[in-house]
Amino acid sequence: MEKPKLLILYATQTGNAMDAAERISREAERRCCPVSLLSIDQFDPSFLPNQGTVIFVVSTTGQGDTPDQMKVFWRYLLQRHLIRGWLEGVHYAVFGLGDSGYQKYNFVAKKLDKRLSDLGGTPIIERGLGDDQHPSGYEGSLDPWMSALWSSLNQINSNLFPNGVDFVQDVKLMNQSKVVVTYHVNNEASSLVSTTSDLESRKLQIESARLMSPAKFPVDKSRPHCWLKMTRNCSLTQAGSGRDVRHLEFEFHSLAIEYEVGDVVEILPSQNPDAVDAFLSRCNLEPEAFIKVQSRDFSNDVAADASSLAIKLRTFVELTMDIASASPRRYFFEVMSYFATAEHEKERLEYFASPEGRDDLYQYNQKERRTVLEILEDFPSVQMPFEWLVQLVPPLKTRAFSISSSPVAHPNEVHLTMSVVSWMTPYKRKRSGLCSKWLAGLDPQQGVFVPVWFQKGLLPAPSPSLALILIGPGTGCAPFRGFVAERAIQSQYGPTAPALLFFGCRNKEDDFLYSDFWLFHSRDGGVLSEEKGGGFYVAFSRDQPQKVYVQHKMQEQRQKIWELLSKGASVYVAGSSTKMPSDVMSKFEEIISKESGVTKEAAVRWLKALEKAGRYHVEAWS
Repeated sequence: MEKPKLLILYATQTGNAMDAAERISREAERRCCPVSLLSIDQFDPSFLPNQGTVIFVVSTTGQGDTPDQMKVFWRYLLQRHLIRGWLEGVHYAVFGLGDSGYQKYNFVAKKLDKRLSDLGGTPIIERGLGDDQHPSGYEGSLDPWMSALWSSLNQINSNLFPNGVDFVQDVKLMNQSKVVVTYHVNNEASSLVSTTSDLESRKLQIESARLMSPAKFPVDKSRPHCWLKMTRNCSLTQAGSGRDVRHLEFEFHSLAIEYEVGDVVEILPSQNPDAVDAFLSRCNLEPEAFIKVQSRDFSNDVAADASSLAIKLRTFVELTMDIASASPRRYFFEVMSYFATAEHEKERLEYFASPEGRDDLYQYNQKERRTVLEILEDFPSVQMPFEWLVQLVPPLKTRAFSISSSPVAHPNEVHLTMSVVSWMTPYKRKRSGLCSKWLAGLDPQQGVFVPVWFQKGLLPAPSPSLALILIGPGTGCAPFRGFVAERAIQSQYGPTAPALLFFGCRNKEDDFLYSDFWLFHSRDGGVLSEEKGGGFYVAFSRDQPQKVYVQHKMQEQRQKIWELLSKGASVYVAGSSTKMPSDVMSKFEEIISKESGVTKEAAVRWLKALEKAGRYHVEAWS
């Protein structure tokens, strides 16, 4: 088989990089350029030297981390036996997706670009860096970058564009959707459902629906899906404080999963039934129909083999398609324009999908966080086939929460600390987080079960002999509640190392989360007590005229921090991803420089070595 002329590889964590890669692929195909589009974990990196032209689209996650699906590929590229000329003759381009609010902005794209160059690859154009902070999101950089890409590719190999780079097909309908929906008269699973418990039946539905979804939700047999029963749901903040932070407790139902402090639980939220009904009605869909969803090229489709279970259309929508909280991508508007029958709607949708309308679309769509349901209601003449909706409606994603309990201190239990997300859009429309609002509204007395998956977080469980410096403002304190509870148990059986905890909130009266817990463990020889070499320090940012943050409290305790660091302590930072992690790191650099008498540059190197040695951990979220 002839080698594809243009190979596009993407590495995504949330779907944005896949979305950008698909857009590049579509634009190439419109110029009659043959394309092969693959997730990077579907490509054997040993074949890279055989490629003529490769486009990489990669996202950066967390604090400069590689997406999960790229980890094997990246390890391969770092092998020492790969010599400088290994990629000689290979032309490549890198487009990165990141957020300049993070310290290691687009770190993965930058290091991939450098490594490819070091191995002898030839860059087609300068790497592109998409920024979530841009008024148009990553597309603000992608549009001009793609324009330069086609021009440079044409100069390198004009055979890629048989009709010339300026020729763009006027595709009346962008071929076919990627998925095929087949309707089944009989429910093949009806006997199965009637002979299993309701929870087992629901679990089967969740697994089947998400396995056949084109979003390709990861299926990891080592991380089984299980049910948690809610036993407690209480507020940690005062009414009228402007914030609603909840303490949630669950117990395992039938299957107890082994977890460690610092681990994360992912929860599949439930969508509002009224919103699901409205979506089904708006799209003229038959909720009771039994369906199977397969990719059009289902010869390689795992779902085709693994899921013989047809499920109700309504169930598929509510378990896999985020119809009332996430905003769709630009391509959604492009496809909508083909199905609009009212001329004024078609014109507006075509404008939104064009480069000229990009900024206005961003204001209408992402800035307002308009949902699929709202957009469809704004364009009543559009009647999209279900296949296209399945492909283009944003996937219903699980939401990750740091576990705030310890399996040692709280056997058979899982505790979470959750902020109920709400905000006002530029047009004064109130929005709420889908998962947090749903969880906050659950009543433990009703016997509520929540579907979850456990996974390793970015904060490894520390041994009792490891000294700790913990920085966790706001709900960032959640994992450290588990750390402290576990160390308190461990201290009953032997000596434990000191622990410093720096916590921050707005007001002592309103949002001093778990105040009794921290104060208890900071007194009478507790694990956070000064007599044990530790300490608990809290910054109330708004209880005085001048703002006080955790880094101010760190400055006050700089000698103690340096003493623990110089004796081998590990640093753990958790909380908001905006400015806090970089401000805290800057404060550490300053403390190390002043207390050890070295230059700022030497302090930066010292801290980087600490990070490389696995003794500086950050878990941040937006």
